[in-house]
Formats: sequence, structure tokens, C-alpha cells
Amino acid sequence: MREYLLTLCITAAVTYLLTGPVRKFAIVAGAMPEIRARDVHREPTPRLGGIAMFFGLCAGLLVADHLTNLSPVFTMSNEPRALLSGAALIWLIGVLDDKFEIDALIKLGGQMIAAGVMVMQGLTILWLPIPGVGTVSLTQWQGTLLTVALVVISINAVNFVDGLDGLAAGMVCIAATAFFLYAYRLWYGYGIEAAAPATLFSAILIGMCVGFLPHNMHPARIFMGDSGSMLIGLVLSAGAISITGQVDPSVMKLNFGGTRDATHAMMPVFIPLLMPLTIIAVPFADLVLAIVRRTWKGQSPFAADRGHLHHRLLEIGHSHSRAVLIMYFWAALLSFGAVAYSVHSSSMWLVFAIAGLSFVGLVLLLLPRFTPRAPDWAEAFVPPRYRRRRAAVVADVERPEGAGQSAGEGARTPMPAGVNGATAIGARARVHDRRKAHSSR
Repeated sequence: MREYLLTLCITAAVTYLLTGPVRKFAIVAGAMPEIRARDVHREPTPRLGGIAMFFGLCAGLLVADHLTNLSPVFTMSNEPRALLSGAALIWLIGVLDDKFEIDALIKLGGQMIAAGVMVMQGLTILWLPIPGVGTVSLTQWQGTLLTVALVVISINAVNFVDGLDGLAAGMVCIAATAFFLYAYRLWYGYGIEAAAPATLFSAILIGMCVGFLPHNMHPARIFMGDSGSMLIGLVLSAGAISITGQVDPSVMKLNFGGTRDATHAMMPVFIPLLMPLTIIAVPFADLVLAIVRRTWKGQSPFAADRGHLHHRLLEIGHSHSRAVLIMYFWAALLSFGAVAYSVHSSSMWLVFAIAGLSFVGLVLLLLPRFTPRAPDWAEAFVPPRYRRRRAAVVADVERPEGAGQSAGEGARTPMPAGVNGATAIGARARVHDRRKAHSSR
């Protein structure tokens, strides 16, 4: 564990230290696109943050190659080299897109080529553990197509969710942490050497995201761009492919009691391979909804719009920071819930806990729809914004002199959340306006 932590810290340090110079380089290179209609930020912000993340990946692999317990991963498996080759190709495509805005179909072709490069070097799916059936061996073409599909889905899912400051890096960091815990348990808990590459990939991915997040949190000083979002999506998919398509459940039956028990225990891992609903559940849901929404309107599935999940959170009244935290909450609930289920799949308390947290998440999602007001007897114990009398006084103070008393004239226009100090629950009282009114008398 100490060597994993060392690799993680060095990856995070390299990424963090390089992000500042990369930001200056992006400004000089002109990688600061104009604000588009779908963008949330209000000032041009440089991209190319993926450059720092890629060098953090290289640093993490280089350090791990020289550590005693991690160096066998490079000698016994060709997967780290396959990951580096595919990551370099997808990173180069992302850099070109951040600078020159290349066509979506060209990017899709590049993603498929990067996945094919990893397959050619051995990072592919060899078999699938099917619940109730056992291990199903795949032909070379079947394994290749399934590997390419998973890589492309993961890359675009992360790319689609990258719409708010710190959102993509934080969600991938949460998913990678949960995946690291599962892979580490397989390697050290059950002695399965084939899970070592996935454990290393997850640790490096956590370091990449942790090192970049301080520069990318709201208000962001730099964006990761496609060079970063596609890169972390590829690394995340590489871990899922490695641990699912390379770990033979027949090796695990000695520890789990049988092939079916081993297959059942691996459920939280091969579910993201077939349909990413645990590790990248929220980005994948956003990807599916975006494709359905755009094709229903007769648009291209790659056409950009403001209909993503994070855009909808802003529209219903959440602030920027709260929308990001809500997405973090759901990502953590699904990914860590899957890992916990793999450890205690027979515990009903776990199911009740996940259901209770899901209810809390739904309440947080719908919070701006409610404008709670405390009863008269409790007004002295709650903040002013929840007091009925206080709200009435504020409305009277803010009403211009001579304004009519009709419903149309006296009504206030609600202020969007996150704009000029407004919150998701109610508009903040204009203290400065009242001071000006008193001083003018």
C-alpha cells in the first residue's frame, strides 16, 4: 500500500506543478476558445490541462517501474505499455482538438484506433464471467470489439460530463478510488496477480485527478479539455478491461468456494464492462440521455447542447458548487455502493443504507423546488430567509416608491441561482440597497 501511495503522490505532485506552466502555455498558444452558448463560465478560460495530466501519468508509471513491489507488473505483463501507447495517442488527438476543434467523427476514429493499439499489445478482454453460467471464452474478434466499445463508451461518457468546474476530474477520482479498493482487495486479499495492473492504473488515475483539481475547482483557472477528459476516460476503461477480461474466475474459486460464487463476487466489476452503470454510472446516463435527446430532435449525437445533467441542475436552481457536489454524491453512492455490495452481498442492511442515501440524494436534487417557511413560533430559531415576516419586510423595502399593489406589479422576478449572490433556496436580501436608501434620506 505504501508504494501505491508513493506512486499516487508523485503523480499528483507532477500534475499539480505542471498545470501552472501549462496554463501559461495554453494562453500563449491561443487555446482559449470564445464562450459558446452552452458554456457555463463567463470568461475565456485556457484549456490543454490534459498536458499536465499526461505527464503525471508518465511520471507515475516511471516511478512504479522502479519500485520493488510494483516493478513485477511491468515484467510479467505488457498492459502498462499498452496503456501508455493508447494514452499517448488519445492525448495527442485531444491536444489537437483543444487547439483546432477537429471534427467529431475524426475524434471517434482516433478513439477507436487508440483502443485498437491497446488491444494489439495485449490489453483486451479474453473472457466474460456471466452470473449463473460461469466463464465464457471470447474469440479474438469478439474480445476486440467489446474492448473497443468499452473504451469508446468510457471516453465519451467522461467527455460529456465535463461541463462544470471540477466535475469530470472529481467524479472520475471518486470512481477510481472505489475501483482501486476493489482491485487491491483482489490482489492482496486473494493473491490474484492479474489484478495488479488494474490496481496500479487506478492509483495513477487518482493522482492525476487530485493533482489537477486544485486548478480546476470553481472558479476554474484552466480546463482539462478533450486532451484531459478523453485521457482519464481511457485510463478508467483500461482498469476495467484489465481486471474483468484478464482475471480468470476459475482462479478465484479456491477462495470463494466455487465458480458461480466467484462470478457473483466479480459482479461489481464486469457490470461496468458490459454497461457502465457502477464505475461511470452518472456519466454513462448523461451520455445515453444526450444521444436520445439529440437524435430525437434530428440532430447529430455529437452536436453540443445545454441539456446535460449538470445544465439541468443549474436550470432548476442549484448553484454551481452545489450542482457539482450533488454529482459527486451520486457518483460516490453508486461506485462505493457497488464495492460494498461485492464485499457484503448478503447483507440487507447495505441495501437499506443505499436506498436511504438514494432518498437523500433525491431530496437534494429537488431542494430548489421548495421554498420552506418556518411557522411563527419557530421564526426566532431559523435564519432570516425562512421567516415569513422577514420576507415580507424585505419585499416592502425593495419595492420602488409609487409601485402598484397589484399582483403583477408587486411581484418580484426571481434571481437565477448562483448569480450575484443568489442562492438555491431564496434570493439574498439586498443589504447594500437598503443602506443606500437610508443614507439618501
